[in-house]
Amino acid sequence: MRQCMDAANLHRRLAKIIGQVQAIDRMIEEDVPCEDILSQINAAKSALNKAGQVVLEGHIRHCVRDGIEHGNADATIEKFTKAVERFANMQ
Repeated sequence: MRQCMDAANLHRRLAKIIGQVQAIDRMIEEDVPCEDILSQINAAKSALNKAGQVVLEGHIRHCVRDGIEHGNADATIEKFTKAVERFANMQ
């Protein structure tokens, strides 16, 4: 397991997101108004984005700090940049 991630927190968040998506799936069959379904999709998207933020924060706290402390600044900056770009693409 990666040390940079708060695995328990992420698993808990993802389980809730899975539940949200399943609820959205059920809403489609239950003839729920479109605006209510869109609202729930937006909530699931926001929750997934927050999970991504937790991963990015862990990367900064552990991977970036460790890389700088061990003198791997260039490689650390490159990996950090890639992580930030991928997080930004989630938006």
